[in-house]
Amino acid sequence: MTRQFAALSDPDSLVAVVGATDSPGKYGGIIYRDLKSRGHRVVAVNPNRSTVDGDPAYPNLSSLPERPDIVNVVVGPQDGLGIVAEWARLEGTSIWFQPGSHDGHVLDAARGAGMDVIDGNCIMVVDRLLATSA
Repeated sequence: MTRQFAALSDPDSLVAVVGATDSPGKYGGIIYRDLKSRGHRVVAVNPNRSTVDGDPAYPNLSSLPERPDIVNVVVGPQDGLGIVAEWARLEGTSIWFQPGSHDGHVLDAARGAGMDVIDGNCIMVVDRLLATSA
């Protein structure tokens, strides 16, 4: 089991959703609210919002009050290299790219920084699979 899957199974783990939003049709909002409703500790990262779903939103990973166990990326690949670079500076180890949030350069940068990377798997789907296998 990867580190991210184990962290997702731990109720004390913190998931930072980069791209969290209140926009009802955007995946950043759907994922944030879904994880929160399923009992996960989540924190919103979005430089354009002060709150998401009534919770404080932070402009970047560096400004978070607590280090997340998983960074879940729900923004386009054009922002991915910056997110990876910031997470690497913070010595982050686990990064989860939602489908469509990365390209080869972003994945190479994350792996090159020694991060545990998940790509191609939706965190909401994996969360449900883990819950049924527990």
